[in-house]
Amino acid sequence: MSEPEKKSMGAYGPEETPNEVDPAARGEVMTGAKAIIRTLEELGVTDIFGLPGGAILSTFDPLYDSQKLNFVLARHEQGAAHAAEGYAKSTGKTGVCLVTSGPAATNLLTGLADAMMDSVPMVAITGQVGAESIGTDAFQESDIVGASMPLTKHSFLVTRPEDIPSRLAEAFFIATSGRPGPVLVDVTKTAQNKKMAFTWPPPMELPGYKLPGKPSKQQIVAAATEIAVAHRPVLYVGGGVIGANAAPELRELADATGAPVVTTLTARGAFPDDSPQHMGMPGMHGHVSAVLSMQQADLLIALGTRFDDRVTGDVKCFAPHAKVIHVDIDAAEISKIRHADVPIVGNLKDVMAALLRALPQAYKQYGRPDLTPWMKSLTKLKDKYPVYFDDTLDGLVSPQKAIKVLDEVSDEDAIVVTGVGQHQMWASQFMTYRYPRTYISSCGLGTMGFGVPAAMGAKVANPDREVWLIDGDGSFQMTNQELATCTQLNIPIKVMLINNSSLGMVRQWQTLFYNQRYSQTDLHDGVRNFAEADRVGIPDFMLLAKAYGAEGIRVTDPKDLRKALETAHQINDRPVVVEVLVSPDAMVFPMVPAGQTNDKVIYAPDKTVTWED
Repeated sequence: MSEPEKKSMGAYGPEETPNEVDPAARGEVMTGAKAIIRTLEELGVTDIFGLPGGAILSTFDPLYDSQKLNFVLARHEQGAAHAAEGYAKSTGKTGVCLVTSGPAATNLLTGLADAMMDSVPMVAITGQVGAESIGTDAFQESDIVGASMPLTKHSFLVTRPEDIPSRLAEAFFIATSGRPGPVLVDVTKTAQNKKMAFTWPPPMELPGYKLPGKPSKQQIVAAATEIAVAHRPVLYVGGGVIGANAAPELRELADATGAPVVTTLTARGAFPDDSPQHMGMPGMHGHVSAVLSMQQADLLIALGTRFDDRVTGDVKCFAPHAKVIHVDIDAAEISKIRHADVPIVGNLKDVMAALLRALPQAYKQYGRPDLTPWMKSLTKLKDKYPVYFDDTLDGLVSPQKAIKVLDEVSDEDAIVVTGVGQHQMWASQFMTYRYPRTYISSCGLGTMGFGVPAAMGAKVANPDREVWLIDGDGSFQMTNQELATCTQLNIPIKVMLINNSSLGMVRQWQTLFYNQRYSQTDLHDGVRNFAEADRVGIPDFMLLAKAYGAEGIRVTDPKDLRKALETAHQINDRPVVVEVLVSPDAMVFPMVPAGQTNDKVIYAPDKTVTWED
C-alpha cells in the first residue's frame, strides 16, 4: 500500500495517522475482544452506538473498562445504525455501531443500505458464532457478510484474533476514503476469545482498492473553457460537496463565475439559502426556479451529484440544451445517467481549487459572458413562484406555517433532522440552511424511521448545538423507542411532530393519481375531530412522550404554535416532543410527477408552470 493510501488510517482523516513503529516489536498480549476496543481507541473513535448480545459479549467486557469510548445503548439495532449515520452526517467523522450476531446483525441492514445510498462513512462491527460453527445453522447465526455485500463498500469476516487490528484499520480507511460509505466487520467468537500480541499501527493490505489521483489538468482547462463560453450555466450541487468539506470552494466558485446555484436534498446548506445566487432545491418537490433553470441551462456544472431520478424526472428530457461538466470522486457515476461532455474524476475540494486557478486564463482567452439576463430571468421566477403554502380549511395549523415558525424560533446554526415523508420536503423548503451539515435526512433510500435515532446521533456528536427533528406521525412510530435512550443518557433532542394521522405522502399520491382511493393510508380510527378531547389519535403522543420521560406539548390552535416552539426551544434537560395537529389534506408542492418531464412543474393543485410563465 502506498504512503498516500496509508495516511488515511485514522477514523477522522489523514491527520489522525498513527506514527510508524517497528512491526517486529512484540506487543501487549490480549484477547481479540480487547484488541477490538484498543483498535477503536487508537483510531480516535469516541462514541459507539449499539446493543450487546451473546456473540459480541466478549467485546463488551473490555469496553466496560475503556476511558475513551462512550457507548450509547440503543433500543433497536436499526436505531443504532441510523444514530451512527446522524453522527457521521453532522460531523464528517466515522459513525460506529457495535451489535451481536443473527437478528441483531440483520437489523443493521436498512441502516447500512441507507448509508451506502447517501455516501455516509460508517463502520459496523458485528459478533459472529464461533468459526467452527459457521455453516451449521448455529443459534443466532446469519451470513451477515454475504447479506451486507450489496449494501456496503466492503464486508470483512474475521476468524483470527491477530487480524482484528488490520481489518478494523482497513475498514475505517475504506469507509472514509474516496467516496465514503459503510463497511461491515464480522468478528467470530473464536477471534474475540483467543489471544494475540497487539501492536500499532497494524499492516494494511488492500490490493485492488485504488483512489483517484489529482484531477486531469487537461480536463480542468476544458471545464474552465466551457464555463467561460456559457451564457446560461448552473452549478448543480450534490451531497459530495458536503462530504468533501468543499463548501468554501463552492462559494468561491459561485463568486468567480456569478452562476446560479441549485442544491439537491443531500446538499442543503452547502450554499447559503439566502444568497441571491441560490435558486433552491431541484427535483420532484424542488423550487420552480431551480427546476426550470436546469431545463433552460446551456451548461450544467455537476459537482458531487449522481443525476438522481428524483432530480432529472424523465432523463431523456432533462436539461436538453445543456453541456455537462461532471465532477465526482466515484468514476462509476460519471456518465452513468447523463453523458458528461467534460468528465473529471477527483476530490471536489481539489477540483474546484484547480478550476478557480484556471478560470482567469479562460476568461482572458474567451471573454467573460454577461450572465445578467440569465440571472434576472431566474430571479423573476424565484420571486414569482416561492414554495407553495397551504391555506387551512379546518382551523388546524398549516404544516408549512409550523416549519416556518420553527425556522424563526430555532438557533441559526441548529441541526435539522427529518424522517421521510411530506414533512421531509417541507423541512427542506421552509427552513433556512446557511451552513453545511445542518440538514440531515435519509435521501437516497428514503427510510421512514430514520429521524429519531439520527437526531440522537447528531446530538451525541454535537452536544452544544440545538438539534431539531421534524418528523411525521407515520415515520416517528417506526423508531420512537430511541426516546428512551435520549432520556436515559441525557440526549435532549427536540421533536416537531407533524401529525396528520395518515401516511401523508402516499395519501397525496392517492389524491392526485388514484382518484382519492385512500387504500391503507389512514392511521386513525375514523374521521378525525380534534375539537373533541377524546379524539387525539392513536397513539396519544403526549402520553407516549410522558412514558418515555420526555416533555410533551400539543398544538391544535395556530395561535398557540409560536409559544409552544419557544417553550421547547428553552428546554435543554430532557427530550421534548411538540405535536402539531395538521390536516391530512395538506400537500407538498411544487411537484413533478415521477418519470415526467421537468419542463412542466405543478406549482399548486390547479396551476402548472412552464418557462414561458
